[in-house]
Amino acid sequence: MPRRKVEPVDPGTIPDKPFFKIGEAARLCAVKPYVLRYWETEFRSLKPQKTRSRQRLYRRQDVEQLLRIRNLLYDQRFTIEGARSRLRELGHDEAAPPVPPPEVDVETMRKLKQAVLELIALVEEP
Repeated sequence: MPRRKVEPVDPGTIPDKPFFKIGEAARLCAVKPYVLRYWETEFRSLKPQKTRSRQRLYRRQDVEQLLRIRNLLYDQRFTIEGARSRLRELGHDEAAPPVPPPEVDVETMRKLKQAVLELIALVEEP
């Protein structure tokens, strides 16, 4: 028997509730709960609240963000990195891109290299 394709809900039809459990949020987005848990590791803006029993509680804006992510990944065929970039461009992701490493002085690096070589020479001496 062919499987029917399940579509996510329209953001305007999200039920009027303060919180959604992970199963409810997954149904609204037409994905499995493990997908939402994975997206939490990839998108820093997804931080559902957790109860004392560690159950995830998604707010309405979390579900809206999940629907945006689903649209980018499934419908528009973005990669995870591409979806992150697009969310930043649209202002829907507060996570800034990673800060590049600080500039390192070439002379300092030469001194460090020399010190390491001297340590290696000391260790290798009989």
